[in-house]
Amino acid sequence: MSKTDANTTLQELKNLVDKFEQERGWKKHHTPKNVAISLCIEAAELLEHFQWDEYQRNDPDGIADELADVILNCLNFANQMDIDITAAFMSKFERVQKKYPVELFNPANDNSEEYFRIKKRYRQQGDKKEDKK
Repeated sequence: MSKTDANTTLQELKNLVDKFEQERGWKKHHTPKNVAISLCIEAAELLEHFQWDEYQRNDPDGIADELADVILNCLNFANQMDIDITAAFMSKFERVQKKYPVELFNPANDNSEEYFRIKKRYRQQGDKKEDKK
């Protein structure tokens, strides 16, 4: 059976990335700073597919490859920093749900003014302070 989102855990993917870099002796080069830089570069390469609003669905494989590069670097970064991705995601997601409550943000109430008001307050006070309110 081939690996898919439905049958593969994040830990399995993190282990694949770790094994890959161990086999090549790359751990000495993969500092958090270097991996973070690589992550940004790969994200920019993904963004190039949409630059100048010329995106046409003519290169889905190229887009998937760039997304895979971003994910690979995210997994590598999590390994380097000893971050439990699911725990970090769930913690952040809970704060985002509080920050943008469904009572204010829903298909019947697409409130961009409220979004920008909350976003401005968030930037002024910082993520942790704002999200915990």
